[in-house]
Amino acid sequence: MTRRLPSAPPRQWSTWLLGASLLALVVASFASLPLQWSAFFSPDAATVTMEFLAGFAPPETAPAFLRKTALAALETLSMSAIGTLLAVGGGLALSMSAAGRFGRIQRAVARALLNVLRSIPELVWASLLLVAAGLGPFAGTLALAAHTSGVLGRLFADALENTDPHPERSLLANGASPGAAFCYATLPQTLPQMLSYTLYRWENNIRAAAVLGVVGAGGLGQMLKFHLSLFQMQSAATVIIAMLLLVALVDAASFALRRALTR
Repeated sequence: MTRRLPSAPPRQWSTWLLGASLLALVVASFASLPLQWSAFFSPDAATVTMEFLAGFAPPETAPAFLRKTALAALETLSMSAIGTLLAVGGGLALSMSAAGRFGRIQRAVARALLNVLRSIPELVWASLLLVAAGLGPFAGTLALAAHTSGVLGRLFADALENTDPHPERSLLANGASPGAAFCYATLPQTLPQMLSYTLYRWENNIRAAAVLGVVGAGGLGQMLKFHLSLFQMQSAATVIIAMLLLVALVDAASFALRRALTR
């Protein structure tokens, strides 16, 4: 005889209320925005779009401009790498307290600081730091480091809290110091996850570093803003292609590193 599957558990009224609220929010969003779908899909819109895209062809391939684009790409890559490394240090420093290893008060303070750091977007950090540090990649690097410190600190803290505490307690019971017990029991459990988080944020910071240049933080974004403001579409096309290639290369390198480090 075939066994009947048990009946599904009853849905609580709060679940239905939440679903209905989300659906109403989506409908209200579409109703409140003047999207003008008819104008968007009109023949005139298609013609204007094709003319706009045709202005990007062919991309600028002058050797001097390609050399300038390559230097800007290296600047963007450096901004993302240094910003991520600074964020790893800041995130690790705050994650210990945020994981509750030094008491509840320190945990609450560290969590609040991490919330502030990651709740402010990179563009806002860059706009603030440009006033203090001036135009250039330094402000962009600090902006990436500030925002990413909040993100990585929270992720590192959650990884530490979810680690099995028995190995560290066993070492402490056998006379090991707290630092040695952490380094030999807890850290090896969380290190692969922390490395994966770091590499993933590095991928995101490549894209963010390219965007930060729009506000004057250097790199490919600053070149893109300059050429678009002068309607030099062919030069802008070369910069956009360089952005795509840079992101693709970093994504491939990060994927290979994650596979090698988490096996």
